[in-house]
Amino acid sequence: MTIGAAPIPDFAFDDDVLQFRRVLRRLLERRAAEPDVRRLVDTSTGHDPDLWKVLALQLGVTGLALPEAVGGGDRTPLDLVVAFEECGRALAAASLLSTVGMAASLLARVPADPVAQRYMQGIADGSVLASVVLTDAHGGWEVDRPGVHARSTDSGWVLDGDAALVLDAALADVVLLGAETAEGVSVFAVERGAPGLTVTALNTLDLTRRQGAVHLHRTPARPVGGLGDGATHLSAVSDLAAVYLAAEQVGGADRLLEMVVTYARDRIQFGRVIGSFQAVKHRCADMLLLVESARSAAYHAAWASAESRTDAPALASLAKAYCSEAYVEVARAAIQLFGGIGFTWEHPAHLYYRRAVSSSALLGDPFRHRELLVRRLETNSLTTPTEER
Repeated sequence: MTIGAAPIPDFAFDDDVLQFRRVLRRLLERRAAEPDVRRLVDTSTGHDPDLWKVLALQLGVTGLALPEAVGGGDRTPLDLVVAFEECGRALAAASLLSTVGMAASLLARVPADPVAQRYMQGIADGSVLASVVLTDAHGGWEVDRPGVHARSTDSGWVLDGDAALVLDAALADVVLLGAETAEGVSVFAVERGAPGLTVTALNTLDLTRRQGAVHLHRTPARPVGGLGDGATHLSAVSDLAAVYLAAEQVGGADRLLEMVVTYARDRIQFGRVIGSFQAVKHRCADMLLLVESARSAAYHAAWASAESRTDAPALASLAKAYCSEAYVEVARAAIQLFGGIGFTWEHPAHLYYRRAVSSSALLGDPFRHRELLVRRLETNSLTTPTEER
């Protein structure tokens, strides 16, 4: 039993995807530059509605994961990683991971469900922001043991319980979450302002990505998909989100490397540019190796998910573990190479370092994902060359 028993694909993005990357990067350079990011950090939501409209209506980013029948692009995870990589480069103030990476991916698993169809249409046209609860009341990332219980009453379903570390909880128009029912874990939708719903903003290290704690007390909710199917859906979405987050981490690390190389070419010390010093060259080379290895891990995991391979969950955990550590190490190296200015709040490296450390813990830290990888190996979730044939 080996990881990646099938040959690693020799794929390349087609011209449409490459053009999409170029257009998205130019847009984010104009609309999500460092001054824009810092301005939004000081707002109550940390969200740029104007940028979100452009992403939705002009580029179709919000509908990438959704079926064409609801206005989506019906694209694969391999296409979506490009959008997440570019937004990770820019630290874009957009709820892409929560709305597109999590909620849209979850709803797309039950395309015939009328509740799902309603929200999918809103996500595709940019009018609905959404999030998915993947944690329990203590912030544990175990989707099969939610901290919420559901009861059927004469007037419909009601939920009671708590969840922590919910992405964009205060911003979302609808929150999708798993709850315990007699049939097992089931997915429910709770709309903003629902009776008994309380969302508390959390102070987190990453100022560019908001999180909140959710409390529900007899809160009305509607089931999404079949009762008892929630653990399967939420587990799949958690793995996909890990892949998209890994791509985000690659984008951030790559941008830091670019900034460091530019600085090393311009900064003069002892009468020479610092990029000519052997120690600086070696450190930059190490950063490049980390970035490119992380990119390979994220792309391979996305390809496995797009092909619905049995090793996709394990590769998602591998990518999340490796990309998390690579991003943190690149961010640390960047701050050291920038010198004193890199430690100041005025320098953008500060923002990337916060994002790197926070993202490492998001959806489970590297230790948890290595544990998941081993667990998935033990349960024979990976295919062997013989099984492939």
